[in-house]
Amino acid sequence: MNKKEVLEIRRQFSPENCAITRICGCYVDHEKEKKTELKEAFLSLPEEEAFKYFDIFRHTLSGTLGKNMIDMEFPLAQEQHGGTQEFLLKLRDSRLEDDMLVEEFYDKVIASYDYAENYYIILIHAVYDVPGKASDGMEMFDASDTVYEHLLCSICPVNLSKAGLSYNARTNHIEDRIRDWIVEAPVKGFLFPAFQDRASDVHHVLYYTKKPEDLNPSFIDGVLGSQIPLTAGDQKTSFQAIVSDTLGDACDYDVIRNIHDNLNEMLEEAKEEPEPLELSKPDVKRLLERSGVQPEQMESFDKGFEEVMGEQKTFLASNIANTRTFQIETPDIILKVNPERSDLVETREIDGRRCLVIAIDDHLEVNGIEIRR
Repeated sequence: MNKKEVLEIRRQFSPENCAITRICGCYVDHEKEKKTELKEAFLSLPEEEAFKYFDIFRHTLSGTLGKNMIDMEFPLAQEQHGGTQEFLLKLRDSRLEDDMLVEEFYDKVIASYDYAENYYIILIHAVYDVPGKASDGMEMFDASDTVYEHLLCSICPVNLSKAGLSYNARTNHIEDRIRDWIVEAPVKGFLFPAFQDRASDVHHVLYYTKKPEDLNPSFIDGVLGSQIPLTAGDQKTSFQAIVSDTLGDACDYDVIRNIHDNLNEMLEEAKEEPEPLELSKPDVKRLLERSGVQPEQMESFDKGFEEVMGEQKTFLASNIANTRTFQIETPDIILKVNPERSDLVETREIDGRRCLVIAIDDHLEVNGIEIRR
């Protein structure tokens, strides 16, 4: 899914666009016991509750593609009889009206979701009548030829509100506040099927995680059965390992700076594209060659890439590039540079020592004090 497709589905979580037919929920305590359940038509909810649920659903489709929202493909084994894809399709096609299927889904989540506190599982079924588009890109709501029937799952922590004092209007006193159990914003969730090319893609699921480095692999494996991807941090570490292994002892400051500059240039050129920029092995190879890596160093690239990446075939450029800063570290110094002005720093040998040389233009400030000479 791309940004436009995610936004199109997010827009359905509002009173004027609501396509949700049914909502189910299960509150689970810290001992993994089901405490209470909800099953009803979504439109029967009080308006105030519906608005709060809309906010939760929008949060489940928020963040950055490739970091918070990750497109996952079902392995072929999971598309066979008895696989997780078949189960999710049955659940979707039941429109959440089969109580046994819904209970089985809760059991799968509870068994695999690694979380030690209380949480609330929310599952909705929705049917979105996808409007057609004219040649100028305008939506034609009377020309729909596609129906996108889908599930959205949100998993929300449930925590006690903070202790404190509050004003009691009935007694006209400041008193100890009654602490309530609050359903917080979701930390995990998924959309199935994925909304690809403005239609259902049953081969993919869009997974949501509030914290990119906390994917909860047991949940992905037990409920979705999808291949567990590299986190954003793991992608960055893997890319750094490939570059380091390829360059070896000849790792050069200018080459690393060139890689940084070229990556940011590629991201800038692709920023208007709906799909996030992905780099395959040939793309990474061209990036290194363009950045000044010598042919003899590239001889080990293919083997090194396969060893580091395994079955993961691509990087998201946004996960391996640093668009906010260009950072240089020594054991005693950390230097952060505007990523667009990495050219101001270079390495030189002075009196037999490797040194960083920083060009100073009109202004130099140390601890808030302007240096004049």
